[in-house]
Amino acid sequence: MLVSNIKSRPVYGGLKVDVAARRHLVAAEGEGALAVIDAFGAHPEALARTTLLYAAGGSAGEDHAARLAAFRPDDLFVMPSQPTLITRLNVILNTATMGTRLYAAGVEGFIGSVVAAGMAHGVDQASIRTEHRGSLARRVQCVHCKGMTENVTVSPVTCSHCGIPLLVRDHYSRRLGAFQGVSIDAETPGDVPPAEELYA
Repeated sequence: MLVSNIKSRPVYGGLKVDVAARRHLVAAEGEGALAVIDAFGAHPEALARTTLLYAAGGSAGEDHAARLAAFRPDDLFVMPSQPTLITRLNVILNTATMGTRLYAAGVEGFIGSVVAAGMAHGVDQASIRTEHRGSLARRVQCVHCKGMTENVTVSPVTCSHCGIPLLVRDHYSRRLGAFQGVSIDAETPGDVPPAEELYA
C-alpha cells in the first residue's frame, strides 16, 4: 500500500468487496489486476455481478488478462490502453444503476482518472474503493498549458504538450487525479537543474 506524507494525496484503502452491492464495476490497470484477483478471489460469489475493465499498461508481458478471464466475471473488457478503458468506463457509468460499487486498482494516475470519471457521473469519491499497485510514477498537469504528462518518474520533467521544463510539486489534485507541474526556470530562463529520478 502506498504510504505518503503528502496531505493532498488520497489514501488508498485497498480493494474490499462490498458484499451488499448489487453490481460491481471494477477498473484495473497493470499490476492492479493482482489486487482484483486477491479481493474477488475471496468473494467468488460476487463475480456473477461484476463488470471488469482491464488495460495491461506496464505489465503487458505478464498476461494478467488471462488470469482475470479465468475468474469468469459476468463481463470482462480487455482494453488496449488506459484512455480507451476510461472511455468504456464512462459509457457504462452512463447507465449504471443504484447499488453499483466502483473499484479502481493500478498506478496512481490511473486511479485518479477512474475516480474523476466516477465523480463526473455523480459517484461520491469516498465511496470508490481503490488500491495502488505498480509504479510510483506520477501523472502531472502543467499549470501553464493544462496538458497532462503521464508516467513521470523524474523532476524536473519536460511538459509533453508545451515543452516547458516543470518542477513536479507534491500537490495532488483529486479533481484532476494529477500532481501539479510549474515552470522551473520562470525567473531565469534556461537555468534548469538535471532531472532526478524520484518516483520510480
